[in-house]
Amino acid sequence: MSERPRWVSDLVTLAGIAGLFGAVYLLPPDTSLAEVERAGALRVCLPVRYPPLVTGDNDAPGVDVEYLAAIAKRLGVKMVVDANAAMGRDFDPRSWHVTRSQCQVLGGGVVASDATRSFLDTTAPHLETGWAVVAPELPSSLQNVTVGVHTGLAGLDRLGLSALLRASKARVEIMASAEALAEALRSGRVAVGVAEALTARRIAGTLGLRAAWMPLPRYPLALGLWKGDLTLKRRLSQVIAELDAEGVPRTLAERYRIAPIDATARFQ
Repeated sequence: MSERPRWVSDLVTLAGIAGLFGAVYLLPPDTSLAEVERAGALRVCLPVRYPPLVTGDNDAPGVDVEYLAAIAKRLGVKMVVDANAAMGRDFDPRSWHVTRSQCQVLGGGVVASDATRSFLDTTAPHLETGWAVVAPELPSSLQNVTVGVHTGLAGLDRLGLSALLRASKARVEIMASAEALAEALRSGRVAVGVAEALTARRIAGTLGLRAAWMPLPRYPLALGLWKGDLTLKRRLSQVIAELDAEGVPRTLAERYRIAPIDATARFQ
């Protein structure tokens, strides 16, 4: 068979390129921001309860609730919340079964990780979580120290925490709730508490204790939104930068008594 003329190959290549550009041209435009503005509402998915991000308290609804309300206000729209009981149990957004029809933005514990970004897009982080220790004075060793541990619903590395506490030879008492851990620390029943960092920092801020990161992985927390919603993401990023410059996250941390956190605790 004779070789195809070069000009025929060139035409085929040009046709393929034209088809590719035609397909791109036919993609529907991104109307994510326009839809929010047209509806006059920002639909938000949040956990039912995940203190201090979402508390369920009307007077102090939570850091992320107030943060998202401030964003919606800056956008000139109202915030409409869809409470999702599956959120807050772990950090895998696929297990939350959230859809575009429910919300445009997700909050209350969205980790800005590669795993999350394979499914969702994320804004710049505004908080950080991980395991943290809280105590009147941070000990240099946990050997024979009574440690109250509240694992809560956070999808953190419990096996890594357990291994660290065993290696430290701590005397561990499991706490059923953050309130139980706070009371145990207040009464002196336990000398040290361990919990998800936001919970630990809130206990520290309430009781006037110190908090520090455990030497375990830490995770940035952000807001999630659907891939492809570029106009909404750009506007959210602009609003978030404005709120950060105005000190809104710092004000919310103070309001919810989220104490400053020290560098990673060093246990012998």
